[in-house]
Amino acid sequence: MIRVGVNYEGRDPRFVETVLPFAEVVEVTPDAVATLRNGVPIIPDEALRELRAIREHAAVTLHGIGLSIASAGSMNDGYFALTDALIDALDIAWHSEHLGYTTVDGEFLGTMLVPPRTTEVLDLIVDRVTTIQRRYAKPFLLENVVNLFPDPGGEFTPAGFLNEIVRRTGCGLVFDAYNLECDVHNGLSETDAFLDELNLEAVREIHVACGTEDRGLQVDVHSRVTRNQTLELLQRVLPRTPNVEAVIFEILGPMVPFVGHEAIASELQRVRAACSAAALGGESPDQHAVESGGATS
Repeated sequence: MIRVGVNYEGRDPRFVETVLPFAEVVEVTPDAVATLRNGVPIIPDEALRELRAIREHAAVTLHGIGLSIASAGSMNDGYFALTDALIDALDIAWHSEHLGYTTVDGEFLGTMLVPPRTTEVLDLIVDRVTTIQRRYAKPFLLENVVNLFPDPGGEFTPAGFLNEIVRRTGCGLVFDAYNLECDVHNGLSETDAFLDELNLEAVREIHVACGTEDRGLQVDVHSRVTRNQTLELLQRVLPRTPNVEAVIFEILGPMVPFVGHEAIASELQRVRAACSAAALGGESPDQHAVESGGATS
């Protein structure tokens, strides 16, 4: 059975009380709940208590944003320290990262960029994925990332690049439906072509979210409830992903008060309805689900 979940960034008792009871999986961002102090990872006691309580009724996963697995120089050692501490403290189900980079020569870019799709970069990432798999005895997944610039091309297509990493390492994939929608809107991908090429058997987790449009560019900022068209894409994909274990609705912590705790709780039920409809061969979320969620971007 596919489990429905949400991401957790800590420090919000109402989120824990109102939203998390509806989550069967809770996705934790190490960079959001833990910090480094003089190189030592610090997990606030309150966050650790909450996470251990959550673990009693839901699976906990880690989903990073700061590893920078595709940086030319090196990955982020500080991120490893945070992950080490959280894996030691919690019995996580699996962990994942974005197939992108956030630093160049140690300097933070302020965003995440996709790597060049060349054999040289492929070898680099395969080596790093293998290093991560050896370090942690938990399944590791990589997520497709939104491309913010015109695609320069390469030796591999975006889906083919992911497929080759999977083939050479055995890692799994996170398919982010909204990220693909952003690339399609921005003229950098085609939905059917991407999905037809991607190794969907490697997908263990699917993300849904909604952001906004900035000067014509659809951007990956998790600031709203999911659009109906994203849930329709989810329903199209689910029958083709036999090994998917969870669908996660993602929302940025600072946006939670604006969206509303009750609305996020309702969103989890709406995503669950879409998953159920896919299992039954339905073509759209049920009417209650459509009416209870935002249909605009």
